[in-house]
Amino acid sequence: MISLLEFDILIIVAIVGAILFSGLVHGTLGLGFPMVATPMLAAMMDVRSAILVTLLPTMAVNVVSIATSRQALDSARQFHPLVIFALLGSIAGAVVLAWADPAPFRLLLAGLILLYLWDGIRISRSWLEAQPLLAMAGFGLVAGFSAGTTNVMVAILLIYFLSLQTPRARLVPALNSCFLVGKISQFVVLAVAGLVGGRLLLETAPLALAAVAALLIGQRVQARIDVATYQRILRYLLVVLAVVLLVQFGLESGWMPSAA
Repeated sequence: MISLLEFDILIIVAIVGAILFSGLVHGTLGLGFPMVATPMLAAMMDVRSAILVTLLPTMAVNVVSIATSRQALDSARQFHPLVIFALLGSIAGAVVLAWADPAPFRLLLAGLILLYLWDGIRISRSWLEAQPLLAMAGFGLVAGFSAGTTNVMVAILLIYFLSLQTPRARLVPALNSCFLVGKISQFVVLAVAGLVGGRLLLETAPLALAAVAALLIGQRVQARIDVATYQRILRYLLVVLAVVLLVQFGLESGWMPSAA
């Protein structure tokens, strides 16, 4: 079981900084905490450890995001099959995460980041509306599995919601509902596997408080920030993180020669 006490002080400071920045991003944009925090931490540790460290902070951010959204319940009702299938996919993904070698997850995480950054993928809206249950089952299962293994489901779900041209006011709470059920199921599976315990929860509780504080600050200053500029900076950061993850995977797998 991972412990924050395993890391030196500089790494811990970097972890806190990543959590604060990710919370601010989520508060400003309405989404993004796990997709920003996970690769930032995965640059310092393996993906499974990064997910374990962000487990409680991500749940806290999702709960507060839903609680502060007036349309959360309406969105959850409208897309409840998607939420249920995301839950099932997350359980399957978390089982894989708990018992598989975490090294390849760097590659999967980098791929999901790049998929998110490439916003040209769209599915026929008419097909999505004609086959709503089938569409929500497919996207929910795939998104849930990617969340269970890498902490990132937004890349998959955005394709679905943007293809449907879902208004932002409904999109954000629906996303956070999927995120939350995915996190809860992931928490249960990892706890059963012995990877999550009281010690880790106590150590990451301050990170959860920091994430929520940054989230609330982001929500308060949301209207004052040029979101387009903020999103552009975020995209550049994600590109860098994706490249770092790909290089790390290449070095670990032997695909790239080590400088040593």
